[in-house]
Amino acid sequence: MKYIVLLIFGVLLSFSTKAQEQIKWLKFEEAIAANAQKPKMLLVDVYTDWCGWCKKMDKETFTDPKVIAYINSNFYAVKMNAEDTKRTFDFMGKEYTEAQMAAAMRVRSYPNFVVIEPKLQNIAQLPGYRAPEAFLSGLSELIEKAFKAKP
Repeated sequence: MKYIVLLIFGVLLSFSTKAQEQIKWLKFEEAIAANAQKPKMLLVDVYTDWCGWCKKMDKETFTDPKVIAYINSNFYAVKMNAEDTKRTFDFMGKEYTEAQMAAAMRVRSYPNFVVIEPKLQNIAQLPGYRAPEAFLSGLSELIEKAFKAKP
């Protein structure tokens, strides 16, 4: 009996550990609301359903433990379908669909990662597929160039 209880406990623990090992994706408006409470950069993954490289990012890069930890620690992560014209949300007093917001952020290729600084005024883009290490270094370099104060 003791072994069965331990086995069940071990299985449940492995499920809860697995559940935590993923990026906490939010809707755009959820990320904006969270940012209002605790300012943090937004990372918007702009994708399309037909984009093979987007699916490769989801499968290979966004499952990497280092990528997951870095994104969850430093960003509010958002998934945005660049072709969704049905779901709407408000942002800065205007209503947008995901497609309209992607166009407003000047996204023209997929996958594309838009970084928005905490004050929601400036954005920078990191386009294209990247393996985990290249994604992390590209993202760090982009933030350094786009948002860090210049001496």
